[in-house]
Amino acid sequence: MNLEFLMTALVVVLLPGTGVVYTVAAGLSGGRLAAIAAAVGCTFGIVPAIAASVLGLSALMHAGALAYQIIRFAGAAYLLYLAWQTLRHSGPVALRADERPQKSLFAIARTACLINVLNPKLTVFFLAFLPQFVAHGEGAATAQMLTMGAVFMAMTFVVFALYGSFAALLGSAVLRREAVVKWMHRTVALVFAGFGLRLAFFAR
Repeated sequence: MNLEFLMTALVVVLLPGTGVVYTVAAGLSGGRLAAIAAAVGCTFGIVPAIAASVLGLSALMHAGALAYQIIRFAGAAYLLYLAWQTLRHSGPVALRADERPQKSLFAIARTACLINVLNPKLTVFFLAFLPQFVAHGEGAATAQMLTMGAVFMAMTFVVFALYGSFAALLGSAVLRREAVVKWMHRTVALVFAGFGLRLAFFAR
């Protein structure tokens, strides 16, 4: 494992995506513990993508296999469902001006995990990403890829937890104003819907 891998992985993790949006929303609505739960869920949601990449299954998905299409549309539908739930002020992410709702940490983590599990582009990404940094002569390629996958997961958890914890600090102040809450609901719903539509119609 070299510095190039670490820097590249950090940049990828820092880039905002559906996982970051969900973790930040969870932090705003439920506080620090909710943010940590979302970060844990997003992290474990990476496991199937890493496993598929190490086993070479993602090559079939990249070639346009039926499995890729099924997961792609399932992921898009789930993101659109989250957008609808957010607009209805329900589901694992619900912001309220009067009080912070008590939500199941398991439900938050489960939703976060599904967001990544149902993203086939994540599997294809790892197929293209991990092999580039496998060093010949430094042990089995599989062991190296598993190690890099574990490091990537650790980075994901730390960065997402920081994003969510910072959002939790702002949550109390933000949620005091009804107008701000309505704007945030619409914004988060729009982001989820945008990611869902892009996954459904523009992902390859």
